[in-house]
Amino acid sequence: MASGLEILISNIAQSLLTIAPYISIILGVLGGIIYALSYTQPADTRGKWQSAGVSMFIGGVIVAAIAGAATKIQEISGGLLK
Repeated sequence: MASGLEILISNIAQSLLTIAPYISIILGVLGGIIYALSYTQPADTRGKWQSAGVSMFIGGVIVAAIAGAATKIQEISGGLLK
């Protein structure tokens, strides 16, 4: 029988797995928009905008990779705890 804490953590994990693809898509699209808008900025601020856009895009890729591997990570870590 699962304890209350296990159920709570399981529910949180399911919620995060549900919203992770949306977060990934949003970060990717916003990163692309910000990167494109960086070319409308003066040269002294363009680099800041470009790095912010690339960082957002890479963050979206990382979120997608973690969400895709989350079930495998959970299985492996659960096996280590037993």
